[in-house]
Amino acid sequence: LKFIFGPAAVPALDLVDQRSVTRVRAPSGRILYQVLGSSGKLYTCYSSCHFCTCPAFGFSVLQKSESLLCKHILAVYLSQAMGTCQELAVSEEQLTNILLAEEEDEG
Repeated sequence: LKFIFGPAAVPALDLVDQRSVTRVRAPSGRILYQVLGSSGKLYTCYSSCHFCTCPAFGFSVLQKSESLLCKHILAVYLSQAMGTCQELAVSEEQLTNILLAEEEDEG
């Protein structure tokens, strides 16, 4: 994994080991993932469009094109493959609030 994903591999595996990945599902079937980062901050990831709200994703992936993904997205993919995601069912309103809170954090 380290050969393919570089420096994100080991920290991502640590996040998986700590069961830091939660799959959030609404009744409509919309899904997002929340990953509790090593800093204690909660990041929102979308595996369907390969996006994370962390600063490393914005800088290393989007701006610099130095990486394909951040440790949080890799942790989501690994957790999906290993079946180790925490599960959280929320209402549509709760999902909307999660998304709006993320937008406020970025703005």
